[in-house]
Amino acid sequence: MKGFIFDLDGTVYLGEQLIDGAVEAIRALRERGDKVVFLSNKPIATRRSYAHKLTKMGIPTNIEDVLNSSLIVARYLQKVCKPTDRVLVIGEAPIRDELREHDIVMTDNPMDAQYVVLSWDRQFTYDKLNDLYQAAIRGAIVIASNPDLTCPMEDGQIPDTGAFIGALEALTGKPIDLVVGKPSPISAEAAVAHLGLDHASCYMVGDRLETDIKMGNDTGMNSVLVLTGISTREMAEASVHKPKYILNSIKEIVNL
Repeated sequence: MKGFIFDLDGTVYLGEQLIDGAVEAIRALRERGDKVVFLSNKPIATRRSYAHKLTKMGIPTNIEDVLNSSLIVARYLQKVCKPTDRVLVIGEAPIRDELREHDIVMTDNPMDAQYVVLSWDRQFTYDKLNDLYQAAIRGAIVIASNPDLTCPMEDGQIPDTGAFIGALEALTGKPIDLVVGKPSPISAEAAVAHLGLDHASCYMVGDRLETDIKMGNDTGMNSVLVLTGISTREMAEASVHKPKYILNSIKEIVNL
């Protein structure tokens, strides 16, 4: 039995457009007894909405089979936060809802925050940047949901959380404290634990060298690059994060 950890955007679909062959490939893996989980860095949608979207596209999916960076942030904060700790969130409603469901206490006051969750926010403003900066220079621990600079869409790419990380790091002159989304081993452990298999039996399938492939390589999984999203074959050949396998698309995953 093998375990397949699939990225979503750029791997299974691009925006609202399903990658050709994705339905048949995932069905074939499941029918032969392999395990499948979906792991997304994208924090601007809920796991329930991902499961609904995949099911609507023809890939029947339960919410339990979807992991995203919002859930992984929430689980991490559950472990480290003291009862008196407060969390400033730069992000949209889905990640706030996930934190709330895990009983994380949030604040809008940067002076009160012991932690900052920095996430993708399409309503990012100067005031939010200032709140982020003020909390960080006062010693709040900054945790990013994901490091992606951009997100692939049908008609190109749009800025993602990494753009906001870059802004804060330029202001403070130092790296943020932690990223929990891919390529973090925190995300890898969440996915592997869900599958209940050892790392060597798992395949990390994604379109980004610096997140999907790096995480797979760093944690002893089989890394599989698909060429339907961000990264190209030429980029893979020039990168320090070299995939074990390169496929034109998810359609070829059954041939591994």
